[in-house]
Amino acid sequence: MIHILLLLSIFTFSAHSAVQDFCVADVKGPESPAGYSCKPATIVTVDDFVSTGLRASGNLSNIIKAAVTPAFAAQLPGVNGLGISIARLDLAPGGVVPMHTHPGGSELLLVTQGFIKAGFISSANAVYVKTLQKGDLMVFPQGLLHFQVNAGGVTAVAFASFSSATPGLQILDFALFANDLPSSLVEATTFLDDATVKKLKAVLGGTG
Repeated sequence: MIHILLLLSIFTFSAHSAVQDFCVADVKGPESPAGYSCKPATIVTVDDFVSTGLRASGNLSNIIKAAVTPAFAAQLPGVNGLGISIARLDLAPGGVVPMHTHPGGSELLLVTQGFIKAGFISSANAVYVKTLQKGDLMVFPQGLLHFQVNAGGVTAVAFASFSSATPGLQILDFALFANDLPSSLVEATTFLDDATVKKLKAVLGGTG
């Protein structure tokens, strides 16, 4: 009987010693595809698990009249390794979040103010679009192109949760027109004419 109790205590101790409650991001170090390395538990504080950054609207005075305020691992170190994160979306009247993808996670959008027309395109090029209002949810599967547009006359607010602490972001318009990708290649791959490509590059700050 004593031997059995001893074995049980060893197994119990091993199970507990293998458990790591969290891996708070060491944001001073490099980020890898697996996330940030862990801060030593001795210097972790409650503030690593709390964010107040989503209380207020972001800056809407930009070309897309939109602001995304993230609480990803870089801003909320406590979500590192947990497969979750969140961001606040503010859309002024006429505002739009252009076609974009999140390579690292799926998105769940909850509208809390105003009206947002949102949609995504499947890999089979099927289109799914819906106008959302306060309390409505829409999910955007990982890696698929999707967008949000203000669909009312007032500023819209939504909160987007993700299935990753670092979901990533690539905006299609910026990928095509906000860098030094040669205009000739953009024209060849999009079937747009030279004047249109150069106009868009000028608007978004691209060269080439």
